[in-house]
Amino acid sequence: MDHYAGIDVSVQSSSVCVVDATGKIIREGKVASEGVALVEWFSMLGVKIVRVGLEAGPLSQWLYAHLRQAGLAVELLETRHVNNAFKTMPVKTDRKDARGIAELVRLGWFRPVHCKSIEAQETRAVLTARKLVQSKLHDVEMCLRGVLRNFGLKVGKTTPRDFPFRIKELVAGNPILEGIAEALLRAREALLREFNGFERQVRRMARANPRARLLMTTPSIGPLVSLTYASAIDDPSRFRSSKQVGPYFGLTPRKYQSGEIDINGRISKMGDDGVREALYQAAHVLLTRSIKGGALKSWAMRLAKRAGMQRAKAALARKLAVIMHRMLVDGKPFDFAAAAA
Repeated sequence: MDHYAGIDVSVQSSSVCVVDATGKIIREGKVASEGVALVEWFSMLGVKIVRVGLEAGPLSQWLYAHLRQAGLAVELLETRHVNNAFKTMPVKTDRKDARGIAELVRLGWFRPVHCKSIEAQETRAVLTARKLVQSKLHDVEMCLRGVLRNFGLKVGKTTPRDFPFRIKELVAGNPILEGIAEALLRAREALLREFNGFERQVRRMARANPRARLLMTTPSIGPLVSLTYASAIDDPSRFRSSKQVGPYFGLTPRKYQSGEIDINGRISKMGDDGVREALYQAAHVLLTRSIKGGALKSWAMRLAKRAGMQRAKAALARKLAVIMHRMLVDGKPFDFAAAAA
């Protein structure tokens, strides 16, 4: 008889449940969240496991790779779908979650999630670290501005290079503020140094990545956006059509239709926030700066006059996502004539 397994992953240990084709529980257990431990646990069962369900999460991709290498048919389950399926459960425990996941894979009521390649995960790790350092750098600068503003000292507009000199000029003569400024400026200098290091690394990675170089032939697409998009797509063949990329990144409108009610809402904003933000920034650059965009830019400008700049940016971001996916599939650089279609 066929059997199905569900794994609820936690940092230290994972709850595992195995059910048969009728839904009867065959085995439950608590296993260390290590690939070797899980593979050993399944090998000792002595039953045929048709499918293993694993909810997508921080450890899931690593465990997925171990289970796949061991020959187990593993599927990553979309977290949002799993959560919605479990909303009716009055009692939530790891044990019940594992059983619920086993039932989902037994019945086929799940949407599989693509497990990204190691290269894509490494790229995402660099981009995440860069964004964190950038955020903390901004926090330090805003903290300095806020502290000085309490004493009537206004920093005003400055360039990144002039910022520390302006701060020192304002706090001169006040020992307390001088001490605060000196400490925060040292922190800023360290963060700025690391951020510039990440910027150089991103440019090197983009130059070394054939897909990123291909995407950078698109107007307004630079190293950061190209790497962000390429690592999120990872395998272009997993989309049956390029048009599926728009909804995947949450760039298509929500829709609610019931009876005589038919409402088209704002974009869904589902999927990867970072990719959506990168595409939106690329659309903003294409619309607001003197960049050669051909018919693609003209189309977006006409839409902006009719529907407003914000909607035009969202629509252009969606169109860029579709075009770049087709470029990855075909392996061809940006075509100004084809982009107008």
